[in-house]
Amino acid sequence: MEYVTLNNGVKMPQLGFGTYQIKDPAECERAVRDAIDVGYRLIDTAASYGNEEAVGKAVRECGLPREELFVTTKLWISDASCEGAKRGFQASMDRLGLDYLDLYLLHQPYGDVAGAWKALEEAKAAGRIKSIGVSNMTPGIWNTFVPQFETLPAVNQVECNPFFQQRELRALLAKDDVRIEAYQPLGHGDASLLSHPVIAGLAEKYGKNAGQIILRFEVQDGLIVLPKSTNPQHMAENLEIFDFALTQE
Repeated sequence: MEYVTLNNGVKMPQLGFGTYQIKDPAECERAVRDAIDVGYRLIDTAASYGNEEAVGKAVRECGLPREELFVTTKLWISDASCEGAKRGFQASMDRLGLDYLDLYLLHQPYGDVAGAWKALEEAKAAGRIKSIGVSNMTPGIWNTFVPQFETLPAVNQVECNPFFQQRELRALLAKDDVRIEAYQPLGHGDASLLSHPVIAGLAEKYGKNAGQIILRFEVQDGLIVLPKSTNPQHMAENLEIFDFALTQE
């Protein structure tokens, strides 16, 4: 596993396991345990996913020290105010059964964004969250809200893949060393991406599959990536991207 250092000095795994749409508690707990067993150390969930209890149980019972895992969850828009965010954060912590979070994100930039962010800043100052960030902020939304924040976000989690590279957003965030965390890094499993001639040619050249080529490109390009699979074999394959490097070309 490779790590990146966020703009607040915290180290974050560069490839993580996403749990979106894994709603069945038993399946989610099993998938998270499998992911940890094959080597994932970043686990991403959200209040709106409805699986924080299962994620927390897997994290607590996996056998690894808590500090070896990097756990993220997110505040939903129904709690987007200062007091609402305090309640939403505590509810997530209760469901997860954890003492602290490694990263907490505003899931969508709607409602009282500035008020919710203030609550996140307070929780971070109290030591309950190591890093705070946002999700789904476009350049326009970023420029509307972030100048109101006392603390810069460490991460902006957005959709990003080779067909949707977010270059304008990345240029904006790079000035403050804010990391892009990419969901849907394989483009929703888009066949036109996975079978693209450039991808296919590189897969043959390096002896890797198309998904591994795409993930390697993204990691080398500085992104944090969150591929999702409930298949242990695919989970392991998605991790096998640190033993080769693409050329700059």
